[in-house]
Amino acid sequence: MSLPAQNLLSAEASPYLRQHKDNPVHWRSWSAEALVEARETGRPILLSIGYAACHWCHVMAHESFEDEAVAAVMNRLFVNIKVDREERPDIDQIYMAALTATGEQGGWPLTMFLTPDAQPFWGGTYFPREPRYGRAGFVQILEAIHRAWLEKRGEITADAARLTAHVASQLSQNREPSPLSERQFAALAEAYLPAIDLERGGLKGAPKFPNAPIMTTLWMQWLESGEARYRDAVLLSLRSMLDGGIYDHVGGGLCRYSTDADWMVPHFEKMLYDNAQLLTLCGWAHGATGDRLFQDRIEATVSWLLREMRTKGGAFASSLDADSDGEEGKFYTWTREEIVEALGAEAERFLEIYALASPPGWEGHPILHRRADRTTPGSEDVAALLERLRNHRDQRVRPARDDKVLVDWNGLVIRALVQCARQFNRPHWLHAAKQAYRTVSESIREGRLPHSILGEQKLYPGLSCDYAAIMNAAISLYEATGDGDYLADARMLLATLDRWHADSGGTGFYLSASDSTDVIVRVRGDVDEATPSATAQIVEAVARLATASGDFDLAARAFDIAASAAGRAAHQRYGQAGIVNTIPLVLNPRKLVMVEPTEGSLFVPEANRLPDPRRIDLSVPVSDKSAKLTLPGGAEIDTSRPAAYLCMGLTCLPPIGDPADLRETMGTPRRSA
Repeated sequence: MSLPAQNLLSAEASPYLRQHKDNPVHWRSWSAEALVEARETGRPILLSIGYAACHWCHVMAHESFEDEAVAAVMNRLFVNIKVDREERPDIDQIYMAALTATGEQGGWPLTMFLTPDAQPFWGGTYFPREPRYGRAGFVQILEAIHRAWLEKRGEITADAARLTAHVASQLSQNREPSPLSERQFAALAEAYLPAIDLERGGLKGAPKFPNAPIMTTLWMQWLESGEARYRDAVLLSLRSMLDGGIYDHVGGGLCRYSTDADWMVPHFEKMLYDNAQLLTLCGWAHGATGDRLFQDRIEATVSWLLREMRTKGGAFASSLDADSDGEEGKFYTWTREEIVEALGAEAERFLEIYALASPPGWEGHPILHRRADRTTPGSEDVAALLERLRNHRDQRVRPARDDKVLVDWNGLVIRALVQCARQFNRPHWLHAAKQAYRTVSESIREGRLPHSILGEQKLYPGLSCDYAAIMNAAISLYEATGDGDYLADARMLLATLDRWHADSGGTGFYLSASDSTDVIVRVRGDVDEATPSATAQIVEAVARLATASGDFDLAARAFDIAASAAGRAAHQRYGQAGIVNTIPLVLNPRKLVMVEPTEGSLFVPEANRLPDPRRIDLSVPVSDKSAKLTLPGGAEIDTSRPAAYLCMGLTCLPPIGDPADLRETMGTPRRSA
């Protein structure tokens, strides 16, 4: 039986879907019932995928989905399904891959036309209501697709089957494992380096994205090789974006990307995952340089997260919209007159440190950024002025917040908060990380994580990336607290991941669970997007769990999973960084065990100041007879006196008794022969 001829999104948990609940379009969410309706009516599916903070999604909604005439055509000719890509990244990956396979450039909103069996045959991204930008108008496209479906259904169905098979071969592939070597990792880092903009940082050209997985590759290659050019590429990129308009200097937090090559004009949406990864990268950069810029941005970004992004219970919301009061960026931009109004006589001093820019093509109010000369006298004494601007800005219409709690993104931010809490001795940051972790843990039902949480509404089953991200969060909390329950949680999550997501060989995983019956392809989740791929996060989690627990069998399994993933990554055109970044963790994991005096700490503060993505840090008090920490190979640790034990792979250095010696040892990257 067909679903009612009406919009059915009002009961959905996704804020993005609810944004469309009053459209005259007869929207359905992605569901078995909607797919049955398409098959029973024989009508093709119009699939629209977006997310709450997406500016062009809003534009297309205002132009077309809110228009009665357009909606009438959609309702007459198609079964219309709306998907939140953040809720269903598995669905998004399938149909985005289908679009790019046809030679089109991907992006959101993603607009795809499917057969009644949900196989893709044509699509695009944003379509204007009327013909412009060299594109046909949306109604013209709808009618053309309908005519083609009536006149060439057999041909379209055959093409769709071939396209689906192609997508499956790319996203669900099986390949021979690849022998792992440090040369693979070094080769990828070397390949990325020429693409770095040596004047502005980031990858050359525009738009400019933070590209955290690529920045991680370069940083880890510096740690592995000692070659400063890799480190310097990351530092240049971070400093440029943190001084540019892409960073919210008044309120804290990084915007999604800049539309230009200078990090100046942001696309103003703020995403939780970008800021989690920014905290991690800035922590590494501060440990290596001591540059106060990185600490300032960490503190401002964490303050923003705790002030504006925490939901009831302590977990973190997904994003803030790019638009407010009907205009992109209106909440964040300034005129000189507004700054004078907020700061009075101190406005001139402030504008010696910060500047307002109106680059060519930008039509809004000027964009605040920090002047290139960061050594301006008195430049560090601006926190009070920025707070006054924030208080002034808080009177404006605020961007909408997407309140859904995504489990994988929360895993990223929990781990980042733990690192920063340790690094800068901020117990309340660690407390916030524990609260978020508890909220996610309390959502587990019958041993399984959801992917999305919004109040009492939870979207099950979770995806493989959810298990990996929360495993990594649990291991980081174990490092920070020594509480073995976190390690037990990580093992439990791995067992659930194995049960529902592992492939038949046990050395690979699928993004969707085995009982997810509404996907036409079970994708692997091998390709990085703005975050490391699900597969990369799984390898990292298993390798870190093996190192933390001293489980040799688990370490061997991490190697096998990484080798299988590397075999598949070798056939990817892009997005391999996350998988390749796990090679040093698998081949040369680092474990630091610190025996601390019963009063005070000698070694932990040194370890905290120098975070290393390859290293697991554990500590026990001196003379703790119950401690079960071992070194690689099973060697027992002498807990009768304070000392630090640093192991790389299966090789351990002699016990280190002086914190200064530990600092020097950790702070010296290994140099290639």
